Amino acid sequence: MAPARSIVVAFSRFSRWIFRSTDHDQNAAHLLGSKGERLAARHLARNGYKVLYRNFRNRNGGEVDIVCRDRRSNELVFVEVKTRRSRDFGAPSHAVNDEKQRLIARGAIAWLRLLEWPDIRFRFDIVEVIDSGTGPVEINVIENAFALPEPYRV
Repeated sequence: MAPARSIVVAFSRFSRWIFRSTDHDQNAAHLLGSKGERLAARHLARNGYKVLYRNFRNRNGGEVDIVCRDRRSNELVFVEVKTRRSRDFGAPSHAVNDEKQRLIARGAIAWLRLLEWPDIRFRFDIVEVIDSGTGPVEINVIENAFALPEPYRV
């Protein structure tokens, strides 16, 4: 029984180290994401958008990083922000897969319900933020990045 106990003790020490490392990585990713959203909101505001809300979360699981109005086209815009340190693993927008699009769509539908289904055009944009930590931050806005997924079409 003593060898089993020592294995458990050794493993618990090791597992605590893993969890601490993971928590740190998640915290660093969260900080990077928050910074990216701030930079994206500032960039949009400087380029003809009026930011209405940030980090809209619906209790049914929908979420939208930034809700804004494009003053040029008078469209409501639901923005997903993707922040990365580099493009080494592809464009940040590639992370907005079908599942993520459905999640954003649920958030957009919830927002429209709150407004009692206004007769307004809307679209989904993606803002890519590349912040290497050295040099200038690169921001790329992809307008009409995706359409409302099939199950949500009216």
